[in-house]
Amino acid sequence: MSQHLRHIHPLAWTIILGTMFGRLVTSMSIPFLSIYLTQVLGATHIQTGFTVAVSSLAGVMVSFYGGYISDIIGRKTVMLISVFCWAGVFFGFSAAQHLWVFFLVNTLNGLCRAVFEPTSRALLSDITPPDHKLLVFNLRYAAVNLGVVFGPIIGLQLGSAKSTFPFLIAGIVYIAYGLVLFLQFSVHHSNLPARSVVQAPRLREAMATTGRDRVFLPVLLGTTFCVLGYGHFSSTLAQYLAMNTHFSDGRQLFSYMLSLNAVTVLVVQYPIVRTASKFPPLIPLILGNACVALSLLLFGVAGGVALLMFSVVLFTIGEVLLFTMMDMLIDRIAKPEWKGTYFGTIGFNNFGNVMAPIFGGLLLDQFGARNGPAVFIPLALTTALGLPFLITAHRRLTAREKSSAISESAIKL
Repeated sequence: MSQHLRHIHPLAWTIILGTMFGRLVTSMSIPFLSIYLTQVLGATHIQTGFTVAVSSLAGVMVSFYGGYISDIIGRKTVMLISVFCWAGVFFGFSAAQHLWVFFLVNTLNGLCRAVFEPTSRALLSDITPPDHKLLVFNLRYAAVNLGVVFGPIIGLQLGSAKSTFPFLIAGIVYIAYGLVLFLQFSVHHSNLPARSVVQAPRLREAMATTGRDRVFLPVLLGTTFCVLGYGHFSSTLAQYLAMNTHFSDGRQLFSYMLSLNAVTVLVVQYPIVRTASKFPPLIPLILGNACVALSLLLFGVAGGVALLMFSVVLFTIGEVLLFTMMDMLIDRIAKPEWKGTYFGTIGFNNFGNVMAPIFGGLLLDQFGARNGPAVFIPLALTTALGLPFLITAHRRLTAREKSSAISESAIKL
């Protein structure tokens, strides 16, 4: 292992460590935004839902073109501009005092994230030899979760649910990240990939191509409901716990649940991925959807901390099953000449993240935090709506691959 680590490019180490510190400071602040808006600014749950959702909506709109932008003007330029803009966004959060300002800066937050993160992953792929790519991407994923282990607890101590001060710390850290990237780009500029001359992706053509695929379309619809369920953890659940007088300190409890989620990812990721890779790729997604839906149901009926923590572990297992197997599934079903289009189009399942805080906010406004089942049963049921689409996709993929195997056998004969 140590021998492999020595072969990792210094720029890759910068991105991995920058990702860890970036997630540390963002998990100190962003997950508590919905609590701050409702309890400090006095926003309604639906107003909070729209303010939180706009970040994901902006990201969905931009992410389809993110790879194209970095191909045209270069990874270095895109990453440096977006990381310093992102720092400015966090300074904007720290200074905001009105709901419309939070709405604006959270829109910019989604835009910066949708440009910076795909470009950083593309650069990791560019500068890493093929036999080390799996290690590098696993290190990045581990870095994300290491940051989230400690971030929520530190944020709670800094008063994230009552103050915007942690956003100021996030802005300073992203300025430092940008300066280190600038120095590393200056030192290693000769190793960077050249700009590409590529044709702009056409949204209409991409949707038409993938829409004709009888496997991909139910996968896209099914995973949208999966992402919808996943999105409730940091939006609806956060507000529910903060409001619920049954728990002595819902904000503190939520920070511990965020940390448990990250720790569980680190513990279960390797054994789950190793086991799930032995099955057809849609089976883990079906199981993951069921786990997330069941965990949401348990959140609503939980009367004590023990069941809440068990629900977090179940939710996290579902999360790992869903998101670690997604790329493998898309790689398997995409036509070779359209892989880029398929990977770009599957990102539209993030509309689930757009709808989660809005739908959850509507239910919280209607039923409040004292009626957990009335809030979380609809959340669980809408998440489970992904199951029929994923099961249909599994049957169609099995039939397609069986038909292809028969055709290949006939050709050989």
